[in-house]
Amino acid sequence: MKKVFITANLPGKSVELLKETFHVEVFPEDRSPTMVADGIDKHIINSSPNLSVISNCGVGYENIDVPYATQQGIFVTNTPGVLTETTADLVWGLIFSVARRLVEGDSFVREGKFVGWRPTLLLGVNVHRKTLGIYGMGRIGRAVARRAKGFDMLVIYHNRKKNDEAERETGAKHVDFPTLLRESDFVVITAPLNEESRGRFGLQEFRQMKGSSVLVNVGRGQIVKEKELSLALKNGIIWGAGLDVYEREPLIEDELLNLKNVVLLPHLGSASRETRERMAEMAVESVIQALNGKTPRNLVNPEVLDIR
Repeated sequence: MKKVFITANLPGKSVELLKETFHVEVFPEDRSPTMVADGIDKHIINSSPNLSVISNCGVGYENIDVPYATQQGIFVTNTPGVLTETTADLVWGLIFSVARRLVEGDSFVREGKFVGWRPTLLLGVNVHRKTLGIYGMGRIGRAVARRAKGFDMLVIYHNRKKNDEAERETGAKHVDFPTLLRESDFVVITAPLNEESRGRFGLQEFRQMKGSSVLVNVGRGQIVKEKELSLALKNGIIWGAGLDVYEREPLIEDELLNLKNVVLLPHLGSASRETRERMAEMAVESVIQALNGKTPRNLVNPEVLDIR
């Protein structure tokens, strides 16, 4: 009987489908047996000589050595599209949490400090009629931009190339990177990790942003230099930040943990029950297809077909 190893408990009932046909083992602890930062590398792949498919329950797959997996004739799959709207919702949750100091306000009340309304109590910044800058106008970036219409915001974006369809849909305007930094009141990172985006936001970039600006990252943690972000936040170079992903995840820069003008979430971008269950279903479907001798629907390395 073919074996399937699952690195974490998955929500929903999709795993039961696997158990009907295959021997399934789920890693029992509440942590990953291999951290995302370490990834599914050559060593792990070589330790599983009968490995035929790596099904990633997520969109990004930079944690997998895709070229080596391809050389070994192994399918690599992901779960695109399904988490777009849910992640875009979270972006707006972070925007408002930082801009209106919601987390601070919640703590303020719980600590018994609220004794009545005051004109200067926990003043934040407006969101409506501001400029939203999006770094990475893919599926999630477009979904974020669509929501900006309801707040009468001007939307600008920076991408490797213009996204004409996104511009027609959202009214967003393509700008160069310095313009994005200079003109945005809110900068939202939704870009994937690549050679261009890695470490793209550091102290030099923060100094080009408005002192009242807010940075939100739901893309990849390695796009932002956390130590330099903490310096920018601590010294008032930018006003605030909201992070759902981290440079050395799950480790977080110590200084960020001590700052009140940053909201920190534990990688919740796709964390609605409906979305996570559908992601699990898609990941399981890819495994079933591969182990039954079919080409998985969400294949990220189609060149493997020339090798198998």
